[in-house]
Amino acid sequence: MSAGDRIIRGRILSFADDPATAGPSARRYIEDGAIRVAGGRVAEVGEARDLLARAPADAVVDDHRGALVMPGLIDVHIHYPQTQVIASYGAQLLDWLHNYTFVEEQRFADPAHCARVADFFLAELFRNGTTTALVYGAVYPQSADVFFAAAEQAGARMIAGKVMLDRNAPKALLDTAQASYDESRALIEKWHGRGRLAYAVTPRFAVTSTAAQLDAAGALVREFPDVYMQTHVDENADEIEFVGRLFPEARDYLDVYARAGLLGPRSVFGHCIHMTGDEVAAMAESRSVAAFCPTSNLFLGSGLFDRARLVDAGVRIGLATDVGGGTSYSMLRTASEGYKVLQLNGQSWPAGEAFYQMTLGNARALSLDPAIGSIEPGKDADLVVLDARATPAMAHRMERAASLDEELFVLMLLGDDRAVRQTYVAGAPRKA
Repeated sequence: MSAGDRIIRGRILSFADDPATAGPSARRYIEDGAIRVAGGRVAEVGEARDLLARAPADAVVDDHRGALVMPGLIDVHIHYPQTQVIASYGAQLLDWLHNYTFVEEQRFADPAHCARVADFFLAELFRNGTTTALVYGAVYPQSADVFFAAAEQAGARMIAGKVMLDRNAPKALLDTAQASYDESRALIEKWHGRGRLAYAVTPRFAVTSTAAQLDAAGALVREFPDVYMQTHVDENADEIEFVGRLFPEARDYLDVYARAGLLGPRSVFGHCIHMTGDEVAAMAESRSVAAFCPTSNLFLGSGLFDRARLVDAGVRIGLATDVGGGTSYSMLRTASEGYKVLQLNGQSWPAGEAFYQMTLGNARALSLDPAIGSIEPGKDADLVVLDARATPAMAHRMERAASLDEELFVLMLLGDDRAVRQTYVAGAPRKA
């Protein structure tokens, strides 16, 4: 143990597996624990008295006794160019895109604007305890380039990509199949695998991409098999009908992407609300990921995600804010609304399962569980400190909480950025 190490003390909670299938043994909990961080990674985890007894006198010790220290929260679907359209009134998906999003995203032709928003966006994620996200840029390659530079400076593990779209949007936002391929390829070669960064090939959705552009996206996925792919599917009834008219040869919406070679274990599809049986089967067979975006689905009136149906079929699932259609950067608020969506579908979602999803579950959805998602020696020291007594209402409720499960449920239903005492990114405190 060296003087340059940081020791983070608190009630350590992590998951080794999904509590829904593994039961209580999935949980790893130390009532008075400590994590020693060295070189941005977890070096040791154990009882605080043991780690502190070996610590140098001048070691940095962050004392969070009473609070929960957990793996950093992970968001599998979010749009950084939409930070100033969040909470824009009215309309469903297609009108909302044209009235607000497409107007706003034209501002990202300016690299200075990209830089200002990227810095705000990352700071807001960290303020809410999110340490990793799968992020959409704008159509302009500089939007992704600037975002990656900001994430690299912050030391954050982020996945992002420039959006590809060549029709059904304002002219200023359109690229071409070839340009989107060339620009995405250049960004992959510059940023993918650099430090803690990864690239996601990002056709916005089938409404705004021709078959040629989707084929170009598929070519990138084949040429760089360890990149990610992100897009949207089956979010809104009008959207689905529009896609059917644009691609009459496809069996269903997901088949549009399948024909371009875009399904696979590193492919994340936002929403997945109105899926046919064939689409569910194709998601499961390809090991593609369905991103559950509850606040966005409620805000835009898109529908209720049927989690149980997808889980029973073997579909991999992630949880996501989908800012700016989503209404909060907080994964705690997102899980709260997810709980309510599932209640309306007659499904339960215990808090332990929700916190597993926000941490190790989402890490597994992104194939990042060897590096993040749980607190283990050798993994990245991306951590969040959560205080279930952060507000008067939470403290009042916690007077009657008799178990860790109740505390997690209080955090999930009443928590937000105020419950995040600190966020550590590669071992460095990042919440101002």
